[in-house]
Amino acid sequence: MKVFEALKWASSCLKEAQRDENAGEMLLLHHLGMTRTYLLASLQEEVPTEIMQKFQHDVKKHVAGIPVQYLIGSEEFYGRTFQVNQEVLIPRPETEELVLGLIDRMKQKFGHAPIQAVDIGTGSGAIGVTLALEVPTIKMTCTDIAEESLAIAKENAKRLGAKVQFLHGDLLKPFIEASQRFDVVVSNPPYIPDSDELSTVVKDYEPNRALFGGQDGLNFYRRFMEELPLVINKQGIIAFEVGFGQADAVSDMLKKQFPNAKVEVVFDINGKDRMVFASL
Repeated sequence: MKVFEALKWASSCLKEAQRDENAGEMLLLHHLGMTRTYLLASLQEEVPTEIMQKFQHDVKKHVAGIPVQYLIGSEEFYGRTFQVNQEVLIPRPETEELVLGLIDRMKQKFGHAPIQAVDIGTGSGAIGVTLALEVPTIKMTCTDIAEESLAIAKENAKRLGAKVQFLHGDLLKPFIEASQRFDVVVSNPPYIPDSDELSTVVKDYEPNRALFGGQDGLNFYRRFMEELPLVINKQGIIAFEVGFGQADAVSDMLKKQFPNAKVEVVFDINGKDRMVFASL
């Protein structure tokens, strides 16, 4: 089968199953080890039989619901490739916007001064590793409740050359116990309400511990409000990703806990309220 025929076959299968038709191209690029430019220049080339079999197998797996990123083992985030598996959430574009917004605010507040920062619930390490690579003055710590997630984050940090300290623990408890404080606390915690209906691609394959945040999705933010005063420095920054429609509730929590803070709700590129920043 030629490249264009393989793509056409995959597109037809995926369309019929109501999956993203672009997944076929992503999988074929992965199995052929090509760039997209080279692939488009090779549409009339034959796909080797062994590669075709692996490609067809993965297309069928995606039809069954397995995310493409887990099949190829990686996802792009902030211009870098992060390894992922079913122990971590797949990094998403809106989280890139959280990172960008946080970097801008850190520059404004701290300039070139050293920054102690922590990424809570790091998962693949996308946020913490990116901050460590993008901000020269930062001393980055990442924590997660799941050792399996930390293993992936550590591998990503090592492969990308990021200096990050990793710690196993439940939210801010390890730092409260150690009387350790930070200039920056950032988190993309589980925020999906327990009752929400998710696509099978997400619900059946991404780790539920990283998705669901209680009946209204706000349980982890409530815990943060209790623990943050014991960890954040007086001139600190708090940065959260939130679910669509949750920003006002999280903003109100921060204002109540930190009355003198400048609290901002920021909308993503799709016009959804997905980020909340507090500058103390």
